[in-house]
Amino acid sequence: MTATPAAELSSLASARSRDPRRWLILGVICLAQLVVILDNTILNVAVPTLTADLGAGTADVQWIINAYVLVQAGLLLAAGAAADRYGRRRLLLTGLVLFGAGSLAAALAHGTGQLIAARAGMGVGGALLLTTTLAVAVQVFDEAERVRAIGIWAAVNALGFAAGPLVGGALLEYFWWGSLFLVNLPVVVLGLCAVAVLVPESKAERSERPDLLGALMSTVAMTTLVYAVVSGPDHGWTSPYVLTGAGLGVCALTAFVVWERRVDHPMLDMGFFRDRTFTGAVFGAVLITFGSGGALYLLTQQLQFVLGYGPLEAGLRTAPFALTVVVLNFTGLSARLSERLGIPGAVAVGMTLLACGLAAVALAGRIVDGYGGLLTGLVLMGVGCAFANPAMAVAVLGALPRDKAGAGAGIEGTVTEFGSGLGVAVLGAVLSARFSALVPVTAASLPTALAAADSAAERQAVTRAFGSALEAGQLVGAAAVLAGGLVAAGLLRRAQRSPAQAPAATHPA
Repeated sequence: MTATPAAELSSLASARSRDPRRWLILGVICLAQLVVILDNTILNVAVPTLTADLGAGTADVQWIINAYVLVQAGLLLAAGAAADRYGRRRLLLTGLVLFGAGSLAAALAHGTGQLIAARAGMGVGGALLLTTTLAVAVQVFDEAERVRAIGIWAAVNALGFAAGPLVGGALLEYFWWGSLFLVNLPVVVLGLCAVAVLVPESKAERSERPDLLGALMSTVAMTTLVYAVVSGPDHGWTSPYVLTGAGLGVCALTAFVVWERRVDHPMLDMGFFRDRTFTGAVFGAVLITFGSGGALYLLTQQLQFVLGYGPLEAGLRTAPFALTVVVLNFTGLSARLSERLGIPGAVAVGMTLLACGLAAVALAGRIVDGYGGLLTGLVLMGVGCAFANPAMAVAVLGALPRDKAGAGAGIEGTVTEFGSGLGVAVLGAVLSARFSALVPVTAASLPTALAAADSAAERQAVTRAFGSALEAGQLVGAAAVLAGGLVAAGLLRRAQRSPAQAPAATHPA
């Protein structure tokens, strides 16, 4: 079917209005994004070093790692709204400065308290960078190129997540633990110079009154809910820490929703959720990160405790997942196929492949001996995420007015953080419950059960039980992703066919 003259003229006009520096701008914001994502996982291999050099206890290590995640997750919504109001380029520069200052303070810290505070400061900068980088990409690229641009942005996320432990291990092999943070500084300096020269300023056309109370309530709600989710596996789901965090989070979230529905200039318009496209995309994004984040959490234990690999070997063997995402998105293959399938089709195919990959990882030991079965599952997971993740992000941002790109990026980042934490918590709970049911001794973990075993046969039985528990958790994740993907794709398909859209979708991003 040939394009109409009007469509051809519109395409030509769009091509002429494109910023000739747009791909260079994308490279700059992706570089900034990469260091933010790296710092989510780079400390995972530094726990023994921090314990020895700083005298950090178990609780200290948890706060050193989680302070960054909690502050970042709590501020994403507020950071996105602030970027729309005060300027995305300005907040991008501010985020780089804060992230760099926090990195320097972390590298020079002399105690656990100083390091925790520095990591929290890095989380503030990270929240600004996560939202503004995606919002700038939405502003710079038109609809014809946006899927590929967001695909590359998503691929950098996957690369950073997978490369964190590898980069951390390599630095600790030759330098002291502070090098894990100093490595950010050259990127920050380069980013500041490049953003100042290349990135154009953009902000919402109308300057509305800032919703300070809404920002405060959203920050409290997200921080406490994520804290409850990440603390559950360590403290127990009925512990005062988790129950208090969850209760405070639910109360703050309820108050936030009530306030946003009544205030004249809300930080987050609740009317967005009446749009089926927006609702379906948010629901799907939660399920994608739920499955992939939870599965990778279980997979690292499977590789080390069941298959006997060391930490670095385990990290290397999970790399095909991220590498598949990177290759498909950087080459543009996922974008081209997504354009043919449409957003609902890309979501359905992507999440089905992700579910198949999760199931293949779970059943790998039964089908293929050694690493081959796991490799097949990881590649399937990567292909699924390469299709579904950019499609979800495009759907979330496309359902909002263009001047709300920062808010959309904040929502996308929030559901990603929450979905990943929820996946770790829920699939970890399935693992624990199944393991406790199979092992006849009272054991909080595999090492405890192995220590209580009296013979080699009993230890082998305990290991097999742990492998069975891992399989149960991964299969639950696969089922959730498959069901969620079909529901999300159905909502997106119905939204495309519906003649009436919510007000938020009248000015698509």
